[in-house]
Amino acid sequence: MFDNLSGRLSEVARNLTGKGRLTDANIKDTLRQVRLALLEADVALPVVKTFIERIRERVLGEEVGKSLTPGQALVKIIHAELVQILGSESSPLDLRAQPPVVIMLAGLQGAGKTTTAAKLAKRLIETGKKKVMLVSVDVHRPAAILQLQTLAGEVGALHCSSDASEQPVRIVDRALDAARRSHVDVLIVDTAGRLHVDETMMQEVIAVHEQAQPRETLFVIDSMAGQDAVNAATAFNRSLSLTGIVLTKTDGDAKGGVALSVREVIGKPIRFIGVGEKVDALEAFHPDRMASRILGMGDVLTLVEEIEQKVSKDKSEKLAKKLKQGRGFDLSDLRDQLEQMMDMGGLASMLQKLPRSGNLNAAALQDAGNERKVRRQIAIINSMTPGERQFPRRINGSRKKRIATGAGQRIQDVNCLLKQHLQMDKMMRKMSKGGMQKMLRGLSGGGLPPGFG
Repeated sequence: MFDNLSGRLSEVARNLTGKGRLTDANIKDTLRQVRLALLEADVALPVVKTFIERIRERVLGEEVGKSLTPGQALVKIIHAELVQILGSESSPLDLRAQPPVVIMLAGLQGAGKTTTAAKLAKRLIETGKKKVMLVSVDVHRPAAILQLQTLAGEVGALHCSSDASEQPVRIVDRALDAARRSHVDVLIVDTAGRLHVDETMMQEVIAVHEQAQPRETLFVIDSMAGQDAVNAATAFNRSLSLTGIVLTKTDGDAKGGVALSVREVIGKPIRFIGVGEKVDALEAFHPDRMASRILGMGDVLTLVEEIEQKVSKDKSEKLAKKLKQGRGFDLSDLRDQLEQMMDMGGLASMLQKLPRSGNLNAAALQDAGNERKVRRQIAIINSMTPGERQFPRRINGSRKKRIATGAGQRIQDVNCLLKQHLQMDKMMRKMSKGGMQKMLRGLSGGGLPPGFG
């Protein structure tokens, strides 16, 4: 998400940083570049105009002229206005009510409401320690009911059954009763979607809303839908009084214009963003962190939180102990690292959260973090015997041929993996001798870890 916008604005920030003096021409050109970058990212025109005008007012107010580092001061203003347009501060869910607290999801068809319901349930169960129930009132699409039931079992949530022959309002009644009897903390209601906003749809969703009396009414938006999604959110907000926004499919959206438009247009906070298809691919939205990511400053806080949540502490401690004992980094260890990296969204996702220089472009990140490439590497390691994983130097030509055949890959791919492992083994040995800070400095400077160049 924001790849195109981040590339353009990062370049603007780099050109400004370090300038001891800014002329009227510098400022005019910078604002022009920012305006073009926002328009190319499909940000709504009124939002672009407001954004540029606010920056211009602060620049003319001598906030930049009085600074000893005017270039950095202008970058700071752009960052501050990005934070403002994205919502100033993060806005967590308000669950302070008598259980069961109802969260209702609304949106157009195909936006990802059903998947988002499961993702949100998983997040509430794991981080909020809540007992969650899911229910679908989408009587127009029976497959949605079955899909939600399957996802509920996957994430460990309760499910209230429903049928296409029932009235949505009756389903809500039954779900509320079932939630009370099961002592559920949160009831998530997944509503029906349509291809466009129509009167029949609005009346149905309004009736469900009145019956459920949700504490939170979240509008789910497909971030790739462009300004149509923002218009739909405006229409829903008039009828339902939305409390927040969930942006989905942001991993496939290089523009990010919806995120920059929707908060400003309807005045409701973005609560979460969906960053993948897996049920744990839902991130809390932090405006300040996202603004830093857009300007190429990284998002280290989110990366640290992801590491704490998704990296196995037991495996990490065992590996650290093993390296301290001088036993080396074998291929089983490499497989564990690759699998944990995939759980965190891949290497590209991790590197995007680190501050980086202009040496590392989006194409390099995408190639380095290619999911299929990593999956193939894991398949090659799985094709080896335990002895070969532990002692890679034993792998000769005939063994390579057998491993490649077993994994459905080429011998060249096996050679490439072994070379990557050798480089990582050297890196791990350096880390065990106190080289961790040096490695992190290399990453933040725009470099890739050994074997991923």
